[in-house]
Order: sequence, then structure tokens, then C-alpha cells
Amino acid sequence: MTASVLKLPLLLAFTEFRPLDRHIPKNHPSNSVKPSLSLKTPRFPRQVKARTTPMEAEQSGTAVNPSSNASMKLLFVEMGVGYDQHGQDITAAAMRACRDAISSNSIPAFRRGSIPGVTFGQMKLQIKLGVPHSLQQSLDVERVKSVFPYGEIVKFEVVDGGMICSSGVYVEEMGDKNEDCYIVNAAVYVGY
Repeated sequence: MTASVLKLPLLLAFTEFRPLDRHIPKNHPSNSVKPSLSLKTPRFPRQVKARTTPMEAEQSGTAVNPSSNASMKLLFVEMGVGYDQHGQDITAAAMRACRDAISSNSIPAFRRGSIPGVTFGQMKLQIKLGVPHSLQQSLDVERVKSVFPYGEIVKFEVVDGGMICSSGVYVEEMGDKNEDCYIVNAAVYVGY
């Protein structure tokens, strides 16, 4: 079985549209006009080029990331968002963001030896959290690290990010001090 491949996408453009009507006489002037079909290639404004990240450059041996605590061969990046709507606990929001990042993934490659020469114990993690600046001092990093069931955390970074917004309700029974909702973003880099 062979498949034909069209190298460039084509756009079809009709120069004239005429409803089909069986009652138009054959000698009518509109019958002399034939709709033409033209093939056009799409125009793209510019070529988009991916930039090399510091970790990719480090892996290829072209550069070293000076901000990295340890070199790591990056396999993938997991991202998540966590909220604390009641109680105003930034650590709870950060833990939820990390759980969100890792909860939809399974990493059998480390346990099954799918990566030649790499054992389960060599899995490395780099954690980057976006936390509102005014709440960064309240973050309990050790509690956040406890979310990760395995893998050596070689770098843990907290940057300005996330958000403080209104939850729209103050519920004293749930520990609220005010209506604030804390939002944290997490990026978990997994490699070896």
C-alpha cells in the first residue's frame, strides 16, 4: 500500500459562485462563464525558530548553565497549578501545584531500566515554583518537597509568580482570615 504525500498545503479559491439552476437556458450569458479553480500556497509571515534552553545546551555540550546546582539530562517537564481558596496557606497551594504537575504522569522508564545505563536511583528533579513575592517567606519548602515520592531534588527554585486574588467569599469555619485565594504555578523538570 502506498500513500501519496502532499508537500505543501493548498488553499482552494473559487473566483465565482453561481447557484445551480436547471431552468437557465443554454444560450444564457451566464453559461459562458466558467468558474475557475486556482491553487494557492499559504503565506506565512515569518519562519519561527525554537530557541535552545540552557538545559538543552548543557546536554549537547555546547554550554553550561551557571545557575544549575547539578548537571542533569532533561527528559521532560511537568507543569501544574495549585490553589488555596480558604485558609490562606501558600504552602498548601504550592503542594497542590506540585501534585498537579506530577499526578497525570507515570515514569516506568526509570523502574524498568528503559534508559540504558540509568538506574531508578539516578532520577533527578528540578522544581521551579511561581509564588507571589509577598508570600515567599511563608513557604515551607520541606513540606513542598515531601510531595515527590521519589527522585533526588537537585534544585528547588522559587520565583515571583502565581497570584493573590479574591475567592469571593469569607468562610471563617474553614480557617479564612480574609477572602484571599493563593495561586502557585509549578514546573517540575525530570531527568537523570
